[in-house]
Amino acid sequence: MLMRTDPFRELDRLTQQVFGSGPGTWSRPTAVLMDAYRDGEQFVVNFDLPGVDPEAIELDVERNVLTVKAERRPVATNEHVEMQVAERPLGVFSRQLFLGDTLDTEHIDATYDAGVLTLRIPVAEKAKPRKIAISGGGSAPRQINA
Repeated sequence: MLMRTDPFRELDRLTQQVFGSGPGTWSRPTAVLMDAYRDGEQFVVNFDLPGVDPEAIELDVERNVLTVKAERRPVATNEHVEMQVAERPLGVFSRQLFLGDTLDTEHIDATYDAGVLTLRIPVAEKAKPRKIAISGGGSAPRQINA
Protein backbone atom coordinates (compact mmCIF):
# COMPACT_ATOMS: atom_id res chain seq x y z
CA MET A 1 0.00 0.00 0.00
CA LEU A 2 1.33 3.44 -0.91
CA MET A 3 0.26 6.57 0.94
CA ARG A 4 0.90 10.21 0.11
CA THR A 5 2.61 12.36 2.73
CA ASP A 6 1.72 15.87 1.57
CA PRO A 7 -2.02 16.56 1.99
CA PHE A 8 -1.51 20.28 1.38
CA ARG A 9 0.10 19.99 -2.06
CA GLU A 10 -3.02 21.13 -3.91
CA LEU A 11 -3.43 24.06 -1.50
CA ASP A 12 0.20 25.07 -2.16
CA ARG A 13 -0.36 24.84 -5.93
CA LEU A 14 -3.48 27.00 -5.70
CA THR A 15 -1.68 29.55 -3.51
CA GLN A 16 1.15 29.77 -6.03
CA GLN A 17 -1.35 30.40 -8.82
CA VAL A 18 -3.27 33.07 -6.88
CA PHE A 19 -0.29 34.97 -5.53
CA GLY A 20 1.86 34.51 -8.61
CA SER A 21 4.84 32.98 -6.87
CA GLY A 22 7.23 31.38 -9.31
CA PRO A 23 10.25 29.09 -9.39
CA GLY A 24 12.54 31.75 -7.95
CA THR A 25 10.34 32.35 -4.91
CA TRP A 26 9.48 28.85 -3.70
CA SER A 27 10.41 28.45 -0.08
CA ARG A 28 10.39 24.65 -0.12
CA PRO A 29 10.90 21.95 -2.71
CA THR A 30 8.14 21.55 -5.28
CA ALA A 31 6.30 18.22 -5.27
CA VAL A 32 7.07 15.72 -8.03
CA LEU A 33 4.05 14.50 -10.01
CA MET A 34 3.55 10.74 -9.96
CA ASP A 35 1.39 7.76 -10.89
CA ALA A 36 1.32 4.57 -8.82
CA TYR A 37 -0.32 1.23 -9.51
CA ARG A 38 -0.08 -2.45 -8.63
CA ASP A 39 1.06 -4.82 -11.36
CA GLY A 40 0.79 -8.39 -10.12
CA GLU A 41 3.32 -8.93 -7.34
CA GLN A 42 4.82 -5.42 -7.42
CA PHE A 43 3.91 -1.77 -7.11
CA VAL A 44 5.06 0.55 -9.88
CA VAL A 45 5.56 4.26 -9.27
CA ASN A 46 6.34 6.70 -12.09
CA PHE A 47 7.71 10.15 -11.26
CA ASP A 48 7.81 12.92 -13.87
CA LEU A 49 11.28 14.50 -13.85
CA PRO A 50 11.69 16.01 -17.34
CA GLY A 51 14.99 17.75 -17.98
CA VAL A 52 16.64 16.36 -14.84
CA ASP A 53 20.10 14.83 -15.14
CA PRO A 54 20.06 11.27 -13.68
CA GLU A 55 23.06 12.26 -11.53
CA ALA A 56 20.86 14.92 -9.86
CA ILE A 57 18.30 12.37 -8.57
CA GLU A 58 18.49 10.98 -5.02
CA LEU A 59 16.47 8.03 -3.70
CA ASP A 60 16.40 7.18 0.01
CA VAL A 61 14.37 4.72 2.07
CA GLU A 62 14.32 5.10 5.82
CA ARG A 63 11.79 3.37 8.07
CA ASN A 64 9.43 2.66 5.16
CA VAL A 65 9.51 6.28 3.95
CA LEU A 66 10.70 6.63 0.37
CA THR A 67 12.12 10.05 -0.51
CA VAL A 68 12.71 11.13 -4.11
CA LYS A 69 14.69 14.34 -4.49
CA ALA A 70 15.83 15.85 -7.79
CA GLU A 71 17.27 19.13 -8.95
CA ARG A 72 16.76 20.76 -12.33
CA ARG A 73 19.59 23.18 -12.95
CA PRO A 74 19.63 26.05 -15.44
CA VAL A 75 21.07 25.43 -18.87
CA ALA A 76 24.68 26.59 -18.91
CA THR A 77 25.00 29.68 -21.06
CA ASN A 78 27.87 32.00 -21.84
CA GLU A 79 27.87 35.74 -21.21
CA HIS A 80 26.66 36.57 -24.73
CA VAL A 81 23.40 34.60 -24.39
CA GLU A 82 20.32 36.57 -23.38
CA MET A 83 17.42 34.46 -22.10
CA GLN A 84 14.16 35.40 -23.86
CA VAL A 85 11.68 33.11 -22.10
CA ALA A 86 12.21 31.13 -18.88
CA GLU A 87 9.02 29.30 -17.91
CA ARG A 88 10.36 25.89 -16.94
CA PRO A 89 10.70 25.60 -13.17
CA LEU A 90 14.23 25.18 -11.82
CA GLY A 91 15.43 24.09 -8.42
CA VAL A 92 14.75 21.19 -6.08
CA PHE A 93 11.78 18.86 -6.48
CA SER A 94 10.86 16.24 -3.90
CA ARG A 95 8.26 13.68 -2.96
CA GLN A 96 7.88 11.35 0.03
CA LEU A 97 5.80 8.19 0.13
CA PHE A 98 4.99 5.98 3.08
CA LEU A 99 5.55 2.39 1.98
CA GLY A 100 3.36 -0.12 3.77
CA ASP A 101 4.85 -3.06 5.64
CA THR A 102 3.61 -5.30 2.84
CA LEU A 103 6.26 -3.95 0.44
CA ASP A 104 9.85 -5.20 0.18
CA THR A 105 11.94 -2.03 0.52
CA GLU A 106 15.17 -4.03 0.24
CA HIS A 107 14.58 -4.88 -3.43
CA ILE A 108 13.41 -1.65 -5.09
CA ASP A 109 14.39 -1.39 -8.76
CA ALA A 110 14.82 2.13 -10.21
CA THR A 111 15.13 3.12 -13.88
CA TYR A 112 15.15 6.54 -15.54
CA ASP A 113 14.11 6.94 -19.17
CA ALA A 114 12.70 9.86 -21.20
CA GLY A 115 12.29 12.05 -18.12
CA VAL A 116 10.37 9.44 -16.12
CA LEU A 117 11.80 7.78 -13.00
CA THR A 118 10.18 4.34 -12.59
CA LEU A 119 10.36 2.43 -9.31
CA ARG A 120 9.30 -1.20 -9.04
CA ILE A 121 8.66 -2.27 -5.47
CA PRO A 122 7.94 -5.97 -4.91
CA VAL A 123 5.30 -7.19 -2.49
CA ALA A 124 7.00 -8.74 0.55
CA GLU A 125 6.92 -12.52 0.83
CA LYS A 126 5.19 -12.28 4.22
CA ALA A 127 2.30 -10.39 2.59
CA LYS A 128 1.66 -12.92 -0.19
CA PRO A 129 -1.19 -15.40 0.25
CA ARG A 130 -0.18 -18.88 1.34
CA LYS A 131 -1.84 -22.21 2.08
CA ILE A 132 -2.01 -23.61 5.59
CA ALA A 133 -2.45 -27.35 6.21
CA ILE A 134 -5.11 -28.34 8.74
CA SER A 135 -5.09 -31.71 10.43
CA GLY A 136 -7.30 -33.40 12.97
CA GLY A 137 -10.39 -35.52 13.33
CA GLY A 138 -8.78 -38.62 11.81
CA SER A 139 -9.28 -37.41 8.26
CA ALA A 140 -6.55 -36.57 5.81
CA PRO A 141 -5.06 -33.10 6.15
CA ARG A 142 -6.57 -30.46 3.89
CA GLN A 143 -5.43 -27.01 2.87
CA ILE A 144 -7.15 -23.69 3.32
CA ASN A 145 -6.03 -20.48 1.61
CA ALA A 146 -4.96 -17.88 4.14
